[in-house]
Amino acid sequence: MTMRFKMVLATAALGALSLALINLQSCGEATGGAPNIIFILADDLGYGELGSYGQVKIRTPNLDRLAIGGMRFTQHYSGSPVCAPSRAVLLTGLHTGHTYIRDNDEMPERGDVWHDLSLEGQRPLPENSYSIGTMLQAAGYTTAAIGKWGLGGPGSSGEPNRQGFDHWYGYLCQRIAHNYYPPHLWRNTEKHVLENEYFYPHQRLPEHVDPHDPASYESYSGTQYSMDLMMEEALSFIQRNRDRPFFLYLPFPVPHVALQVPDESVVEYEGAFPETPYRGERGYLPHRTPRAAYAAMITRMDREIGRIIALLEQLGLDDSTLVLFTSDNGPTFNGGTDSEFFSSAGPLRGLKTELYEGGIRVPLIARWPRHIEGGTIADHVSAFWDFLPTFAELARAEIPVQVDGLSLLPTLLGRPDDQQRHEYLYWEYQGRQAVRLGDWKGYRARVDGAIELYDLGTDVAEQHNVADEHPEVVGRIAEIMLSGRTESDLFPLVRERDR
Repeated sequence: MTMRFKMVLATAALGALSLALINLQSCGEATGGAPNIIFILADDLGYGELGSYGQVKIRTPNLDRLAIGGMRFTQHYSGSPVCAPSRAVLLTGLHTGHTYIRDNDEMPERGDVWHDLSLEGQRPLPENSYSIGTMLQAAGYTTAAIGKWGLGGPGSSGEPNRQGFDHWYGYLCQRIAHNYYPPHLWRNTEKHVLENEYFYPHQRLPEHVDPHDPASYESYSGTQYSMDLMMEEALSFIQRNRDRPFFLYLPFPVPHVALQVPDESVVEYEGAFPETPYRGERGYLPHRTPRAAYAAMITRMDREIGRIIALLEQLGLDDSTLVLFTSDNGPTFNGGTDSEFFSSAGPLRGLKTELYEGGIRVPLIARWPRHIEGGTIADHVSAFWDFLPTFAELARAEIPVQVDGLSLLPTLLGRPDDQQRHEYLYWEYQGRQAVRLGDWKGYRARVDGAIELYDLGTDVAEQHNVADEHPEVVGRIAEIMLSGRTESDLFPLVRERDR
């Protein structure tokens, strides 16, 4: 081999290395070139509720542009079919067989949590939890969480400031988040009192009141809309930290009920759908035009996400910021919502609280200009526990604990051949279990119940149980269901209420 040929090969190798490394270049200095990260988490938004996922009745133009300019995942899963455990899985990188929080545990031994405003917060994350926040703090990021927390109330070990977040603003308690006009929010450990009079978020319209009269609903509103306040806090955080690497976690409460949104947004949908006033029969607050209100909540959130993208572009942070959008679980069934009318779960079976696909398969959009190729569709099977190792690879951070996730960075950067794949994904919720094993999906409603088996490659709607035809697959899934979890006195697989 001639010296000239060796030099050509060396030059080519350096060129290939440079092309690989350019994907991780950005403006962040303390993190050695890792990007800013903005993680937006909707609450109860279904797989089919964005235009880019087939929605035709609800307008989401900014999120659709996000998908056009980035990557849209078709087989991404939340951590759980309900709020708190899904957030715990996201932050800790542990699936519900291993994470500490596995249910929306209201800790009723504390008293009347539904009527005593002083009893805020669900079961808290333990003091020694390792989270995305603590990891990125150690890697040199400034971290913030703004939105709905649900992993520990004031003064508890689960407070955001004790779980890796330098700045926090929003609802600590999921119950308080049932009202978008709350009497207060929390900024770090201080209560931020608002100009809203308290009213109970679970009440019915009185029988003697006309449900078609707009005046009948005036008492279910307020002065300061929490989503607006949280958005201003988020924009301010980006402005303040424009010159340093940051992680901004935005667990928005939308579109979780109650159906509440300023009239200026509802007007956008008035007359668009057939309506029957919702009087509060299924919990949460009544609304005169429930379908219009639900659509308006999502479109208003979409508008605010557009403001975030516009600010990034204005500040020159567009190319150095990875933006991710997803939902904590599938669409809901109560509070005046109409998931069937909106095809909220798309082609999937089930809703929130269920371990069928509609309860746990969620949209995921990723945008990072110059790094993620626009208009890309990824069919890689991924889940919430993958985000911690993904961010660790981006920040070049060590993970000192064992997690269940695998980094998604190769998929994001268009290198599918380098992407590690899960042998299986596992979920449990209140005695139910589900496993994704390749294209197979196993589900059982009770630990001693029969396992249902579906081939998602041909039956994404889970309509045909083929367990009898594939006993060997059922056997393997049974083994995973037995071994895929850590049992504890706090979270036995079969609870007393399930017996």
